[in-house]
Amino acid sequence: MLEIRDLNVGYDARHRVLKGVSLSVGQSERVAILGSSGAGKTTLFHAINGFAKADSGSIQLNGVEVTGLTGRALRRMRSHIGVVSQRHDLIDSLAVYQNVMAGALGRWSAWHALRFLLWPHKEEIDEAAAALRRVGLEHKLRARTSGISGGEHQRVAIARALVQQPVLLLADEPVASLDPKLSEQILALLCGLAEESHVTLLCSLHQPHLAERHFDRIVELKDGQIAGGAVPAFLRQGI
Repeated sequence: MLEIRDLNVGYDARHRVLKGVSLSVGQSERVAILGSSGAGKTTLFHAINGFAKADSGSIQLNGVEVTGLTGRALRRMRSHIGVVSQRHDLIDSLAVYQNVMAGALGRWSAWHALRFLLWPHKEEIDEAAAALRRVGLEHKLRARTSGISGGEHQRVAIARALVQQPVLLLADEPVASLDPKLSEQILALLCGLAEESHVTLLCSLHQPHLAERHFDRIVELKDGQIAGGAVPAFLRQGI
């Protein structure tokens, strides 16, 4: 469902962040992109989402060429890609349910979004509650986002992505700012929900032990290039 071929992204020909990256990801597969800071993981995700311009190469999502998309076509493509980042990208001054329903903006008009902020309908509140229930936070539905914990912020971000109904979920260092126990919980939740919803998941990490425990496949990115892969978990258990 995601096909990347010979992707090059950089400031110029001599300062490339991604250098000939090729990667195939199947429907509903959960893949960890493992690499240290500066390896090019975030740039790869930005290129997939159309935020970083490819110098050359190809990115196809469900057979549609992503590179070169602009305007309405680019917005339509992005509406099918959910994003969970290290920074959460939530608005603290809003209620939790308002942040969750930001995932629906891709299918709403500007008027619909404005009306929701002022007069949310019951079915919209119910949709937010259902998404929060899946991440164990329904009781925080009307809480102020500024008053919830870091781990809860990440769960709200995951709920927002679920509301978006994506075909591809990009999780960019989603546990980088969390302690080890919370990191395990968030990754277990993220992978479990992706499997349950049949969503393809790409997750960038720099912790090999977390990647090994939670993902079908591990791809190592080093200095902007694919360096190799780890043995899939189900095979490793028999070694």
